[in-house]
Amino acid sequence: MSVHPLIRLVSAGLATVTATALLAGCGSDSDSGADSGSGKGPKSGATRVITGDNGQITVPVDPKRVVATGYAVPVLIEANAPLVGISTWPRGLGLMTGPERTSYDKLHKIGGATAKETNYEAIAAVKPDLIIIGVPKPVLGEMDLKRLASIAPVVAIGPSLPSAWRELSARQADAAGRAGHTEETRKAYQKRADELKAKYASSVGGLRFGHLGAYNENQQGTFQREFAGSWGTNIAQDIGLDYYGQVKKKSGGSSDVSETPSIEELPASLGEADVITYTVQDDGTPSAGVQYVLESPLWKNLPAVKAGKAIPIRYTASATYAQAQRTLDAVDQALAPLLAK
Repeated sequence: MSVHPLIRLVSAGLATVTATALLAGCGSDSDSGADSGSGKGPKSGATRVITGDNGQITVPVDPKRVVATGYAVPVLIEANAPLVGISTWPRGLGLMTGPERTSYDKLHKIGGATAKETNYEAIAAVKPDLIIIGVPKPVLGEMDLKRLASIAPVVAIGPSLPSAWRELSARQADAAGRAGHTEETRKAYQKRADELKAKYASSVGGLRFGHLGAYNENQQGTFQREFAGSWGTNIAQDIGLDYYGQVKKKSGGSSDVSETPSIEELPASLGEADVITYTVQDDGTPSAGVQYVLESPLWKNLPAVKAGKAIPIRYTASATYAQAQRTLDAVDQALAPLLAK
């Protein structure tokens, strides 16, 4: 699993204005599709101003040719946005439906999974009228936003905390002219989460959960402890799981909800857990980093592990409500042994 561990977001509201209001209040040209500060994309008629991590950006009301990167990729594929180019999104391929995967495979790739892998020439070649950047705010420094803005209006809407996909998915869809797309899937997700919360209330209530994450792949001799609000925990929390503890030192973004201490600290970190969940790949097998921990004598001697209360969870990379429903199903299957007799 390849995921950039530093995820940031500047929480921002979404403001929309009509073309008439823009002419009166903002002075932008409603026929330009972009102002001098947000790019030189093709004319696209009426415009509006939305708030991104990179400021107030004038974008087409009805974009026709959209480029998406990062977390915006699965959202906009699900929303049937008029995509002409996307970055790769390997972490979420197993969560896509057949038609979504077909769309993903057919779309022109304008970069890799990280901001540094952006191909500016490829973006210019597909002639977008809107570019939606779904990378973490600190990672924006690795991208040439000025160069992108010379191609088309650029709006950056990226995550800070792993749990921020909920808000981001709605904002990204709206930016691409698909406002309201996420509402139906949000309701379905919430209904399923409420059902499972009721189902497990008497079985998990009062239990202290810990989570072993999978994003320490390149840090030998360590393990990843995820707390509430992290990748492996935020969806499980929606059905009532209580992940105890917090990081030793908060430094912003994902580091506020996860840490990678030395493997020797495993007993101190997870020794008080009644149940330990841990991230596995979509096929149910542990990644190399997780397997390293599972083979450690320190892991095997943890009270929860010795009691048979170590539970693997799949699909922790969900970034949309539709995908997160699969995570809920996986959590349901994993927790079944805990059901009160």
